[in-house]
Amino acid sequence: MYNNTDFFVIKALEDGVNVIGLTRGSNTKFHHSEKLDKGEVMIAQFTEHTSAVKVRGKAIIQTSHGEITNS
Repeated sequence: MYNNTDFFVIKALEDGVNVIGLTRGSNTKFHHSEKLDKGEVMIAQFTEHTSAVKVRGKAIIQTSHGEITNS
């Protein structure tokens, strides 16, 4: 069982920001996507199925390690 309680926050700075979840394992695949509009916030965490997240578009990404602005 995957037991990670750490989470991250993505805030869209423009309409149409794509958040894409990628799978774990030897074959990395896209398994989930969300589209955020300006001002929308998504709170997420890594799971037993999600090992990475790809963000397309202008957004602020906040983690326990710091804040990144994607532009």
